[in-house]
Amino acid sequence: MPKTIITSDAAPTTGFTDKATPSPLAQAIRAGDFLYLSGQGPLDPITKEVVAGDIRDQSRQTLANLVSILKAGGASLENVVNMRVCLRDTADFPAFNEVFREIMAGEKVTRTCIGGTPHRKGVMVEIDCVAYMG
Repeated sequence: MPKTIITSDAAPTTGFTDKATPSPLAQAIRAGDFLYLSGQGPLDPITKEVVAGDIRDQSRQTLANLVSILKAGGASLENVVNMRVCLRDTADFPAFNEVFREIMAGEKVTRTCIGGTPHRKGVMVEIDCVAYMG
């Protein structure tokens, strides 16, 4: 089955350690009826810098990045079937979940939320997802 690389200029490409070096990752890959999005964090799409603010601000930016990539792939949050969330501090879960509920606007997905250390300094949240396009 061929895979199609999906790219959005309205979201950053993650996976780089040096902004001068191209990322080895795709923002998303469509394979059959599924769209797989790489983990997104709270990066400004233009500067690729971590946005200032608290977990709420970072969650909004992270989800906005995901929505931009979904749109580039012909999808929306309505197509998402699974999300994986990594929070730097699990104490941020209530505030993250508040923003998540707001952005999802009643849309249901399966989700796993764990505590961990995102690879980039200052990043409080990272999210990846899978969308069904069938």
